[in-house]
Amino acid sequence: MAIPPDLLPGDGRFGSGPSKVRSEAVEALARAGSSYLGTSHRQEGVRSVVRRVRQGMRLLFSLPEGYEVLLGNGGTTAFWDAATFGLIRARSQHLSFGEFSSKFAKAALAAPHLEQPDVIESPAGTHPLAVARPGIDLYALTHNETSTGVSMEIRRPEAAEPDALVAVDATSAAGGLRVDPAQFDAYYFAPQKCFGSDGGLWIALCSPAAIERIEAMSGARWAPASLDLGIALDNSRKDQTYNTPALATLFLMREQLDWMLDNGGLEWSASRCDRSAEILYGWAEASSYATPFVAKPDERSHVVGTIDLDPGVDAATVSAVLRANGIVDTDAYRSLGRNQVRIAMFPAVEDHDVAALTACIDHVVASLST
Repeated sequence: MAIPPDLLPGDGRFGSGPSKVRSEAVEALARAGSSYLGTSHRQEGVRSVVRRVRQGMRLLFSLPEGYEVLLGNGGTTAFWDAATFGLIRARSQHLSFGEFSSKFAKAALAAPHLEQPDVIESPAGTHPLAVARPGIDLYALTHNETSTGVSMEIRRPEAAEPDALVAVDATSAAGGLRVDPAQFDAYYFAPQKCFGSDGGLWIALCSPAAIERIEAMSGARWAPASLDLGIALDNSRKDQTYNTPALATLFLMREQLDWMLDNGGLEWSASRCDRSAEILYGWAEASSYATPFVAKPDERSHVVGTIDLDPGVDAATVSAVLRANGIVDTDAYRSLGRNQVRIAMFPAVEDHDVAALTACIDHVVASLST
């Protein structure tokens, strides 16, 4: 089935990660390739890019005095493992409301040196709330559940013990959703979502309390060197990573950060996502066959939208037709098992392309029903 060319978006990438990489960033990497790619990550050429990423994060998130930006290899999954060694002293609480928010809880549960974690669950399409409890030294929150399209406001649990930390998985939220740094101690993410880069790297924005705990626990409890947050902290302060990073990933992330900052920072980026979300959810609410999966409007993500389709419309077929026409990665999350499309609305995605996507879905559904 051919979709009329005048309906197609200018860019057909709507994947929730890896996400759309701006062509301008790729072109900048190509220009810098011969002097940057293939060079030592211990030397100034690469370290200057790491430094710019760290400085850019401080500016983008308006980090208070004393907060530090850490980097390490392996992505968010590696950070979960590192946190079981270097951030959780004994017992953590985890909010579990989808595929990714449950994974940190599983890592803490499997760690033999930690106590049984407190896990608070809620059904897919909703999110639970943290509950302050004695003995909890780390509260693990998720800003945006990528699998279900649910976002939550980040707030410290009331009445939590004074030295308890708040660690926030922000992999698909950072750079696209607003957040108050005073409400977290570790805000960690990977760059293949809002930051228009590739994966394999984690970044953590850490408060003085988190830094203090990392320094206290490093060496006090055995951890593999690649998962030792104390080693990551020491290397980050030198504008490098413990072992060799993907240089293209760092460069593309710096380009995206500069683009965000040059245009107005986090408020500008989040506003772009707001406009795309307004278009997507407005279309679904007005549609005769589509419905936003997340029932509460204030919990609907503005970076990853999930839209249920009526049983008479096969979402997998719709996504397959879209893919054949150059509109890619609109499939539902594999383990959610719903008849839906999932649409990324990260800052690099143009709102007019989201509008064009909805018109294309309408065209495909109308054609399939005839």
